[in-house]
Amino acid sequence: MKRSQLDVQVLVLVTLALVAFGLVMVYSATSASAAISNGDPNSFLKRQGIYAAIGLVLLFVFSRINFRTLRKLAPMLVLGSLVLCVAVLILGTAVNGARRWISFGPVVFQPSELAKLALAVWAAWFLTRRGAPRSLRELARPMGLLIGIFCVLLLAEPDLGTAIALVLMIGGMLAVAGTPGRTLLAGGTIVTVLGVAAAWFEPYRRARIFSFLNPWGDSQGAGYQTVQAIIGLGSGGFFGTGLGHSVQKLSYLPEAHTDMIFAVIGEELGFVGSMGLIAAYAAFAYAGLRIALRCTDPFGKTLAAGIVTLVCAQAAVNLAAVLGLAPLTGIPLPFVSYGGSNLVVALAAVGILLNIGRDREAERAARVSDRSRGDGGARDARAGDRRRIAEAGRERELRRVARSG
Repeated sequence: MKRSQLDVQVLVLVTLALVAFGLVMVYSATSASAAISNGDPNSFLKRQGIYAAIGLVLLFVFSRINFRTLRKLAPMLVLGSLVLCVAVLILGTAVNGARRWISFGPVVFQPSELAKLALAVWAAWFLTRRGAPRSLRELARPMGLLIGIFCVLLLAEPDLGTAIALVLMIGGMLAVAGTPGRTLLAGGTIVTVLGVAAAWFEPYRRARIFSFLNPWGDSQGAGYQTVQAIIGLGSGGFFGTGLGHSVQKLSYLPEAHTDMIFAVIGEELGFVGSMGLIAAYAAFAYAGLRIALRCTDPFGKTLAAGIVTLVCAQAAVNLAAVLGLAPLTGIPLPFVSYGGSNLVVALAAVGILLNIGRDREAERAARVSDRSRGDGGARDARAGDRRRIAEAGRERELRRVARSG
């Protein structure tokens, strides 16, 4: 089996396994509360199953569409996403004080999720056309300006987690495109300072920073979520309390089925289950980055790196927040947390990544090139043989003339 085929198969298997595992854990985290609230313990599972089915259809479709066609759509995608991110601030449905969702009848959509993928496509297109920025001035215009506009809109929702995910994704794409390290370091420093400032001047974000430093100091206030997550993880021990036997999900742990689902996983499946999940994301990163590094198309290479960075950076930030290693940011766990927009867009992105991994055009071009080099080598060899035979004949003729003379 070719290594390219192996990487694609690993990516497919890991993605499907994570989606299936997510369905199981969403049911485990919501069945009791759903049965109490609406009498149907399967209500969350049914909705997540529909989202998963839609996402898998998109995965299949995008895995069959040549990723190069996205280059033509890049400006349109980023413009449409920008319009939607503005529209959600005006027309969006407010939930817990945040406007992140637009409702179309029974369908609820989060524009920021589409913005991630749209910006990944646009950034890959832009870096392929213009090349990697070599200085802060080149980085700032227009890429830095556009990312800044999206981040301001996301912070206005507010959605700091998605803004962080966007910045990490763009950083990964810039590194693969060849941006100098000093430029990345300078840009990263500026973004970090601006991010800290944005968090500091917003009271609830500032409270999260303080609660991260000492969650037990305000265990009934800003640090409540972190404390309950740590209690759940600690209660799981090595092998866990058993699937479905979490206590923290029963009105103790807020958002147990979305941002904090890893705490339920740690409690029910223990250290072994938690490490298995982390290993799955590591396998996803390994296979995805191999696809990116092997791709010979600059657009495909950069886009693949962006998709892998987006998925794995979100996973890393979510896990760090639940473990108490980083402030809470509201980033869901990819493929596992409950949520339709995130799951559908993530699966569509994996479909694009699979198409990059199955880049038949590049394979055909490589075969044609190898064949051409092989034919040329054969022709050169035959021409060399003819020259050597002719030279040997001339030498024999000269020796015969010398003897006869």
